[in-house]
Amino acid sequence: MADVRRIRRSLLAGCCALAFATGASAEGPQEVVDNAVTALEQMGADPNLRWFQENVREARGVVVFPVVVRAGFLVGAAGGNGVVLTRGPAGWSYPSFVTLAALNFGAQAGAKAGQLILLIRSQEGLDAFLSNKFQLGADASIAAGPVGSGAQVATADILAFSRSAGLYAGVSVEGATIFVRNSWNARYYSSPGIRPMDILVARNQSNSGARNLRQTVARVGRVGD
Repeated sequence: MADVRRIRRSLLAGCCALAFATGASAEGPQEVVDNAVTALEQMGADPNLRWFQENVREARGVVVFPVVVRAGFLVGAAGGNGVVLTRGPAGWSYPSFVTLAALNFGAQAGAKAGQLILLIRSQEGLDAFLSNKFQLGADASIAAGPVGSGAQVATADILAFSRSAGLYAGVSVEGATIFVRNSWNARYYSSPGIRPMDILVARNQSNSGARNLRQTVARVGRVGD
């Protein structure tokens, strides 16, 4: 009986993750871009995230999930759509779209939503976001970003910062899977077959709708100048 319950829980969790990964929400690419601007502005003004603000300029890239939703009871899942931008000599790239899907088991109730930003700090972390799917903690190391004064900085490929109290109480970002939204990239740039490499490294794609997003990342990165 215990094995049957475990299998049922696994199937339920898998269904939750699949719903997140396939983009079950009604939002579209431009809405995610616009919401990412708001998330960056809010996190860029949060006094508890001073370390993040002062170190964006040194990052290989930034990943913004404007809304990450956690829901479930006993078996839970968390997920959301986001954008990846990389930093280079010419500034910040245009965004590549991704979805995060995480599973956890444990006591939970109701649903919560918050903002999540990942700071890519190494080439290994950047390489992970150039693939179609990878797992945080397995394919690239991840740790919680320093919050508040005197916080210690962990050594990891990616640092995670969130702005919703309790969002990750019982939900670990480590182990979450990130999927590239290839259909969104193709639609946003009117380019079938486009890859994250084209947007983030070759930088041969552009969309004027993301101009404000790129400017906002650069502005946050000038904190402390």
